[in-house]
Amino acid sequence: MATSDIEAQRPEDSGPLARVLRAAGAVSNSWNRFWRLVGIYMPKRLYARSLLIIITPMILLQSVVTLVFMERHWQQVTQRLSTATTRDLAAVVDMIETYPNDPDYANVIRIAQDRLSMKIDILPPDPLPPAGRKPFFSILDQILSAEITKQISRPFWIDTVGDSGVLEVRIQLEGKVLRAFVRRGQAYASNTHIFIVWMVGTSLVLLMIAIPFLRNQIKPILKLAEAAESFGKGRPTPPDFRPRGAEEVRRAGFAFIQMRERIERQIEQRTAMLSGVSHDLRTILTRFKLQLALSGSKPDVEALNRDIDDMQSMLQGYLDFARGEAAEDPGRFDLAAYFETLADEARLRKKTLVTTLTGDPTIHVRPNAFSRLLANVIGNALRYADNIRVEAVHTKGSLTVVLDDDGPGIPASRRDDVFKPFVRLDEARNLDSSGTGLGLSIARDIARSHGGDITLDSSPMGGLRVIVRVPA
Repeated sequence: MATSDIEAQRPEDSGPLARVLRAAGAVSNSWNRFWRLVGIYMPKRLYARSLLIIITPMILLQSVVTLVFMERHWQQVTQRLSTATTRDLAAVVDMIETYPNDPDYANVIRIAQDRLSMKIDILPPDPLPPAGRKPFFSILDQILSAEITKQISRPFWIDTVGDSGVLEVRIQLEGKVLRAFVRRGQAYASNTHIFIVWMVGTSLVLLMIAIPFLRNQIKPILKLAEAAESFGKGRPTPPDFRPRGAEEVRRAGFAFIQMRERIERQIEQRTAMLSGVSHDLRTILTRFKLQLALSGSKPDVEALNRDIDDMQSMLQGYLDFARGEAAEDPGRFDLAAYFETLADEARLRKKTLVTTLTGDPTIHVRPNAFSRLLANVIGNALRYADNIRVEAVHTKGSLTVVLDDDGPGIPASRRDDVFKPFVRLDEARNLDSSGTGLGLSIARDIARSHGGDITLDSSPMGGLRVIVRVPA
């Protein structure tokens, strides 16, 4: 026998402990699937979930109270009332059988009406009506029939299905039939609905109080989320935003305001520092160029001029990268006009550019930053490709720009690296001609500051596909 067969037949694999472990694992898997289904069908918004947390226990509690307490109370009271009514009917039957010589049973009818609140008639000995259709659920029909069978033990016929407040009972006697009309309230607990009405009514009143209070408690959280989303998209904080609500929500609001101020101060300090460094270095570079220009035209002088131009371009790239996160007020940006400018530039470079625009050409972004984003991405395609296609789709609250070209593209393994600052591609193309490796970094920073992103993919034209998605 093989070793695997021996291991498969080990007694501990089929013992009680193994069965318990398998059962526990099955229960755990079922529990996890249940909560996954709950997560799928649960409301996604906080307000709806909070209402569900309030309403669900209330409904469960009322259901338990109705099914347990009310069912027992209803059945017990109906049992006692039906027993008392059957006793009255049995007393009438005894009186009729005790005084058989009374021709019209006037005294029995009077006593039944005055003392027992029951209207009776003595009918000829005709057969009882056929049994009617029994209701699906009628506690009165079940209990009253059982009590008549138990206390009177004679053939009978009852009608409890009617909507009137009177029950009809017929009992077969010797040579006659007793017909009695009894108020439904004498044999049936008919006031149970009052308790249910009070229970449901008070629950509705509590909900009317809880829902506005809950809405006021959730509104500060929604305002905080709106302010954080606006800050993430580079937009100003809503003017009506201020920390309010519960203490924890207020603390979160104050923490957000302090965080926003620290981030803005850090960006301003970094931009000011780089701007100052760039200005100082540009002054020195300008002095170098002036001295080289006065030195005459020599081969080494021309090489030094080229180096100075490269250094100036690098400084400009660093400054643009720093300004990519600088504060700018949102405004309106006309895509149609910008695409016309791109078409003119493509004609000057003798490149083929096809642009399509779907939806409103006007979008709400930071105009200068978004223009720099498109200039970096589309300008890169104009440098490295001959045929470019740009498709912009502006739907409600979203803008998607898809750029395809027939250039050399970027290998799939390097597409994440090109978004890192100062990364250069040697064999593939790079976004900026100066070679600083900041073009795509600036573009992605601008897109993410608007709450969007940039992704790269293979183009059906054979080159690179750049997809820009931003809220607009």
